[in-house]
Amino acid sequence: MAAENRQWKLVARPDGPVKRSDFEWVTSPAAAPGPGQVLVRVLYVSLDPAMRGWMTDRRSYIPPVALGDVMRAIGVGRVVESSDPALSPGDHVTGLTGLQDYAVMAAKDLVRIDPRLAPLPRFLGALGGSGMTAYFGLLDVGQPRAGDTVVVSAAAGSVGSLVGQIARIQGCRAIGIAGGPGKCASVRDELGFDAVIDYKNEDVAAGLKQHCPKGIDVYFDNVGGEILDHALARLARKARVVICGAISQYDNRDAAPGPKNYLSLLVNRARMEGFIVFDYAARYGEGAQAIARWIAEGKLKTSEQVEDGLESFPEVFLKLFRGENTGKLVLRVDPAA
Repeated sequence: MAAENRQWKLVARPDGPVKRSDFEWVTSPAAAPGPGQVLVRVLYVSLDPAMRGWMTDRRSYIPPVALGDVMRAIGVGRVVESSDPALSPGDHVTGLTGLQDYAVMAAKDLVRIDPRLAPLPRFLGALGGSGMTAYFGLLDVGQPRAGDTVVVSAAAGSVGSLVGQIARIQGCRAIGIAGGPGKCASVRDELGFDAVIDYKNEDVAAGLKQHCPKGIDVYFDNVGGEILDHALARLARKARVVICGAISQYDNRDAAPGPKNYLSLLVNRARMEGFIVFDYAARYGEGAQAIARWIAEGKLKTSEQVEDGLESFPEVFLKLFRGENTGKLVLRVDPAA
């Protein structure tokens, strides 16, 4: 008898913040894998701001989730049945499993992982998409040099917390922007940032002037909006602005407004460049090895905020947009995991 498969399907395009009614909770028997496929028991899924963009029907780097389809999500799981010799039952894997208990996927679309090397949620964080985003976004796009001042927004989040630490490893000053005294204290005292600006309780422009007296050499942007404008106004000569995300704008009904201070790019001969981490897929091994080494050496700290219950997805997902998560937000699908 086939196992029961619970799924979240997208049934409406969110208008503003995501609501439970934008999804349908469906239960049906798990499918059997066909040739070249495997059946994966999903153990954990990653909750990412990018998922909000995947729900919107507009031109992007990846097609939107079709209405009626299982909501797209990156997960880690265990192979329970295989019709491909590349993977065997018991293997642990990661890939776009979706928000469900069981996923039938092509073996070629999955990456085998070793749970003996790290806790499984870490393969969704520092050793997964968040880590690869921070690593390649900062090092390849931002191109920091020793002595540079690197500023990162959403510094307590899964990507920003790693960006600042990697900047420090590269010999740079790391200035974070985060929300609330607790998060700011964690970023400064636990993660080792040189300074942190509390955007909820401080004047961001004044904070950047204080902590970046010679300007910002690299700005890693995760939020967009006014904070991006403040950073642009403080750029140093030949600065690099890395556009990773714009979480402050994802729930807006209209297109995000352009930055007000973009002429600073001209005046300072600076550049602003966006990137998509999927473009670096062929080099993920390089990034994972470097991050794993830094963790082992005690140079980089990582944390995962694991929330329980596939059924709680809509509510837990909103924590990203309310600033209620610290580090990587992960949803535990299998209670026994």
